[in-house]
Amino acid sequence: MKLLLDFLPLILFFGTFKYAEGHEDWAAAFATEHLGFLVAGGHVGRAEAPVLLATVVVMAATIAQVIFLKLRRRKVDLMLWISLALVVVMGGATIYFHSETFIKWKPTGLYWGMAVVFLVSDLVFRKNLLRSMMEKDVQLPDLAWRRMNLGSVLFFVALGFLNLYVAFHFPTATWANFKVFGVTGLFVLFTLGQGLYMSRHIIEPAAQADGADEPAKEGHAP
Repeated sequence: MKLLLDFLPLILFFGTFKYAEGHEDWAAAFATEHLGFLVAGGHVGRAEAPVLLATVVVMAATIAQVIFLKLRRRKVDLMLWISLALVVVMGGATIYFHSETFIKWKPTGLYWGMAVVFLVSDLVFRKNLLRSMMEKDVQLPDLAWRRMNLGSVLFFVALGFLNLYVAFHFPTATWANFKVFGVTGLFVLFTLGQGLYMSRHIIEPAAQADGADEPAKEGHAP
């Protein structure tokens, strides 16, 4: 359920974009009629209609996602709050100026925002976010936690640059495909890599117990 909720805005964005891309005349007429009052000039052309409609849908879906979690009294993750702020600001600019440039920057803003959060939390507040989320289930040496945190920072920074490269060097349709399938695949590969690294450094409970008992045994030695 949570996984579906997390990916719902992305799925709706992709589905809306693909449908509107295949029906550009309808998309332009629909956007002009129903969203013209939000757009500078009051008219939406065929070229910008698909991404504009997809942006409206992803904004509505992200807002609904936060409202749903709040009504269920469930925690809204920091990443979702950042995504909400960015989609409202960047999405609003995309609609008003009917320019896809702003919404294409949104994923990069999200990735770089998460990189800053991971880095500042560790360096300034001395709190490793990965460790806070996973330490109940996995025990790792301090150095391993620090390396994984730094790896997350570097991954988000690189992903932000990669998003910009695809967004502004390829057609919008290619960027939409990359946003859904490419980024998801990269996240899966990165998660698998982190998992492999963790498996090589896990502190087994038995080893922890032995480490705790060892001083006691030495204390009773004749």
